[in-house]
Amino acid sequence: MVLWVLTLVMVSCKNKAEELTKTPIKKAAEVVSKDGEITQVSGDLKIGGVYPHLTTYAHGRLDGTYGFGSECGIGALAVWNDKLYMINYAAHQPKGSEHKLYIIDEDMNMEIFEGSIGGTPTARMVHQESNQLLIGPYVIDSTGNIRVVPYSRMEGRLNAYARHLKNPETMVYMYDMEGMLYELNVNTLEVNKLFDDPLPGWHGKGGYTSQGRLVVSNNGEHASEGRVTHDTQDWANEHYKWEESWKVDKEGIFGPDNLGILAEFDGDNFKVIERSQFTDITTKHGIYAVPNDDSPLWAIGWDKKSVRLKVLDNGEWHTYLLPKATYNNDPPHGWFTEWPRIRAVGNGKMMMDMHGMFYDFPESFSASNTAGIKPMGSHLRYIPDFLNWNDQIVLATDETSIQGNPLAGQPQSNLWFGNYSELSNWGPASGYGAVWLKEKVVAKTPSDPYLMSGFDNRILHLQNSGNTPVSVTLEIDPNGDNNWTALKTIAIEKGGYTNHIFEKGLKAEWIRLTSNRASELTAAFHFTDDNLKDGFEGTDLFKDLADIDYAGEVNHAKLYSNKTNFNLSVYTGAIQGGEFTKKEGLEFTKFDFEFVKGIKDTTSLEALTVESVGAQVDFNNNKVESDAVSANHVWSEDEASIIVHAKEYDLRLPKGKVDYQDILPPGTTRFRREVESERELANVGGTFYELPLFKVGQEPRYKMMRPVATHNKQISDFNTWNGLLVLSGIKKDASNSEHIYTSADGEASLWFGGIDDLWSFGKPVGKGGPWKDSAVKANELSDLYLMTGYDKKTLKLRADKDVKITLLIYVNHYLDEPMKYKTFDIKAGEELTYEFPEGFSAHWAQVKTDKACSATAWFIYE
Repeated sequence: MVLWVLTLVMVSCKNKAEELTKTPIKKAAEVVSKDGEITQVSGDLKIGGVYPHLTTYAHGRLDGTYGFGSECGIGALAVWNDKLYMINYAAHQPKGSEHKLYIIDEDMNMEIFEGSIGGTPTARMVHQESNQLLIGPYVIDSTGNIRVVPYSRMEGRLNAYARHLKNPETMVYMYDMEGMLYELNVNTLEVNKLFDDPLPGWHGKGGYTSQGRLVVSNNGEHASEGRVTHDTQDWANEHYKWEESWKVDKEGIFGPDNLGILAEFDGDNFKVIERSQFTDITTKHGIYAVPNDDSPLWAIGWDKKSVRLKVLDNGEWHTYLLPKATYNNDPPHGWFTEWPRIRAVGNGKMMMDMHGMFYDFPESFSASNTAGIKPMGSHLRYIPDFLNWNDQIVLATDETSIQGNPLAGQPQSNLWFGNYSELSNWGPASGYGAVWLKEKVVAKTPSDPYLMSGFDNRILHLQNSGNTPVSVTLEIDPNGDNNWTALKTIAIEKGGYTNHIFEKGLKAEWIRLTSNRASELTAAFHFTDDNLKDGFEGTDLFKDLADIDYAGEVNHAKLYSNKTNFNLSVYTGAIQGGEFTKKEGLEFTKFDFEFVKGIKDTTSLEALTVESVGAQVDFNNNKVESDAVSANHVWSEDEASIIVHAKEYDLRLPKGKVDYQDILPPGTTRFRREVESERELANVGGTFYELPLFKVGQEPRYKMMRPVATHNKQISDFNTWNGLLVLSGIKKDASNSEHIYTSADGEASLWFGGIDDLWSFGKPVGKGGPWKDSAVKANELSDLYLMTGYDKKTLKLRADKDVKITLLIYVNHYLDEPMKYKTFDIKAGEELTYEFPEGFSAHWAQVKTDKACSATAWFIYE
């Protein structure tokens, strides 16, 4: 065996680069290789909770040349033999790929298993009787010896191991993403396929054995079943294809919202529990699955209304609803919700991560004891798995994919290490959802319980779309013991809207609603956080990023994660005369964290392109024909607001500290970019926004956007590379630090940190509106104006005539019609100020007048 130690090579590179770069204090990486493949990596550089040398790729080639694999999320983590084991995954590779099994020791030295066979694995379980860890296709004994189950024997995207119902001492179940169910002998590694796609739905996810049954889940629908999307709502039974392999009855299988599945298997037969999209299934024992487990079993999923928590307790199923912090995960195909988990995180704590929100999750949670679930906070990071190791929380990530993402050359992901308390200090504990969405509600039938505990501000929006008045009774469960107490009864006229803001001191674990009459009702909740950041803690963190009104010189750059090597391409430049002018091409190196002259990867020229309306790429990043509107910039600014120009509509956003187009005009800086796999951020008007996708390469679902933080900086580009968020737009005189790397000549500099550091810029703020001294036609609705995610809200109205101005609000992303919130009588020439009550929240606002006039509708978000 010949090992090539690259330390000397790296030193020689460093000598050549000394004139270009201020050398980092700590080593970024030292590498050992064999036959051109990396076998070991070490390093001690840590930035924002990330060790860059632990970055995983779709391959292990020493020269960094990308081959194949459009994704490499870290799908599963496990602690075994005092080491951290992890596997990364490809997109749809049931027969294997170049992805790897990684082993990390307590000194952060990483070994890459030479026998790795890749694929799309995320399964992990400890088999108690044989004392072996099963992780993806790898079986690891108590001494660290690794055996491999080849894909020729067990083909599939391996999602979930579970204890066997009939032969648990020697056998386990394996459930894969295509829906195949195998049994594996953990001693001989012999495989037997039991079923090939026995259930409706697609994109298999969870599997766990408890209370004498195996429970499995799918989180999407497959195009081969003739399914259409939430967006079209074109549902009919003839659109469905019945698969002959399915082992359940047709009754109740088809319907407009029947997406994914939760089902159970008794060893012989399958039973459908629910046709909704589900992911993780587990008990308090997690991957350390125990014999004859009778613990309550938990399954997490969602529908268009809410996050769904199903509980199997003493053989009976129960349903609980929770809010969504983000809508990234919602598409019915299920691709964007891969492996959120419920898992132990040390010190007797468990944590749930679902739809962008961390929750404290009590291991005592059952149908008779539902107290203790509380939101911790939201996040931007895409997290397929997490655990506690060496007194730290470790988060796996699915970071940079290249499917439908032409702004990155090769996929890569890394880990985050930190304290449990840090997770509550990222995004706000704010979430949104519903128990009814313009649906026919049966009289005197309580809704499913909806989580109330742990949220600061809570508002309920109610609308009666029926033809008769109704009264809706609100009941709360104060202690999580199923003792329900009537809180309030609210009358709603036919066609009417009202809302209820709950008292802050109200103690309630859960709430449920009951209507006295059958009607078509909506009941939507908005829960928001009081403790939004004011930006103070980010003052030092971001001090070297140039403020928007900074008068000094600024180092701007456009960024690209390379395809032909592991480096970051950096096109330095200046923003002058309404354009970004390129100065020099540099590469920032993977192993040394240094700037070197020249860009070797010609595909990085994509970073210099300017996005336009209607532009699309396909899965493989080829350009797609677009409409004529593609020549237009995606955003502009007028006297009233920032305007986002989608293909079929315009949306308006608050303005930041100054008129941004005067300093950073449209097209000079990056507007939107994928920063986590299948998740995008927009940077416009001094604020970052999260943009959910429906399909990679297509225009985002702008109407589901949420603001992240207001920075009021000159950020010209942003990117994820080497497990880190990279920002450009740095003061030229910035000094090197943990987060800042500047070239020796001072002409290039970048900021590095974690993706969820963005929250530390401070809460979203701004002002503007749909109208500013605008000529308005009678009863014509204004453009939509964003309200989601802002704190203290004030509305100022004025007009040049006596008019009535009606404010309409959108409270759920799956409702097309707005609700009439309030009508204001405006006297000509006088300004009316309305302060929204504390706790008020809605997604979008529109206004209209009863007469043609010149009017202003001005929102101030503080």
